Amino acid sequence: MRPALKPGACSSPERVAPLQLAVNIVVLAAIYALIACGYVLIYRVSRVLNLAHGELMMLCSYLLVTTASLFSGNPAVAIAVALALSLTVGALIYVFLMRRMTGEMVLAAVLTTIALGVLIRGLAILFWSAQQQYPIEALGFSNVTFALPGGGRISIFASLLIATTALVYGGLFIFLRFGRWGIRMRAAGQNPLLAAQRGISLHTVYALTWSLATFTGALAGILISLDSGLDATMVIIGLKAFPAALVGGLDSLLGALVGALIIAFAEVMMIHYVDPLLSDVVPFLVLIAMLVVRPWGLFGTREELDRV
Repeated sequence: MRPALKPGACSSPERVAPLQLAVNIVVLAAIYALIACGYVLIYRVSRVLNLAHGELMMLCSYLLVTTASLFSGNPAVAIAVALALSLTVGALIYVFLMRRMTGEMVLAAVLTTIALGVLIRGLAILFWSAQQQYPIEALGFSNVTFALPGGGRISIFASLLIATTALVYGGLFIFLRFGRWGIRMRAAGQNPLLAAQRGISLHTVYALTWSLATFTGALAGILISLDSGLDATMVIIGLKAFPAALVGGLDSLLGALVGALIIAFAEVMMIHYVDPLLSDVVPFLVLIAMLVVRPWGLFGTREELDRV
């Protein structure tokens, strides 16, 4: 699965219109930004690096495969149930696993998420196999590609990815700034001891954060699978979105947006002008360059880095 090559990317500069390059960059940036906000949410609130985020995204996409077969002929219900299950999965992971890591060393929590990711990968192959699957067929949708002025082309679900990313970020900015639970999440992230003393239930806040992060990952995974299919390599996409969060700053949603755009631009340019085989390397090259120059990211804070 190579979303950077969709829609309409190719390895020859003469065959790709400038507008098509711009479309490819925006679509890939939307994918990375939608995934990266899950990393940012969990780290910003609980200071945990969730390295199982890509696996959770893949798991929720496979849940759509299951709900699509269970609710055949009702695609809206199938998608709604899959998204509801993603919220539940996020909460259950915190309640039964990550809650036990509260107060422990940060490294212990990170290693726990790595182990969780390995477990999810194994279970996904066991239950759904490693074959490429196309949920769009089970749902009865068609992914029509339409032309844009200037020679560019974009598919319906790629357009939905861009729109969904914009809506998610807009909703999160409003929720965190004005929502009652959003303010509690910010308070828990800034000073958990003081927040607990003021009557905020930290475990409830953390469970909500894991649910929201898993939900945003599920949105990304479902839209990617509807646009280009689903298999176990979706985990790689989640991993490549991690540098976007780090480049922008792990405690900044705005940084995740900017970092995703930088990573997507570098990757598409590398695919187009150098070699498509280098696409998986580019995000980490950009990350290394950022770590050398500004380890806390473009919009991150040095104080947050020192606490890790």
